[in-house]
Amino acid sequence: MLLELKHQKLTVFQIARDCAIECYKITRLFPEVEKFGITQQIRRAAVSVFLNIAEGAARKTVKERIRFYEIARASLIEVDAALEISYHLGYFNAASNTSISSLMNHCFALLSNLIKQSESSD
Repeated sequence: MLLELKHQKLTVFQIARDCAIECYKITRLFPEVEKFGITQQIRRAAVSVFLNIAEGAARKTVKERIRFYEIARASLIEVDAALEISYHLGYFNAASNTSISSLMNHCFALLSNLIKQSESSD
């Protein structure tokens, strides 16, 4: 945002940003008792996806880039697991689930392709 860098134009970076924003919106509705529990965990993991994509894109070696993209993908899986528990606890509804699900599936596919492309260029 302040720096003009190539990773900001990556679709996966933009989708990860949208996913993190959606996670913040969803968790705003969670019970106050979860403020320092699952709410914080979901938010941190969602932001981790976004940040690791940015950091990975800035790395010089392919091996380093892949590592950060893998961490981003693992954080996305963490968000998914935490949201699954939250959904089953009734913390958010099916409409929110559809929106975040679409973003997360798109992000996961893009990250997987980015990892695969990076591995084949190594």
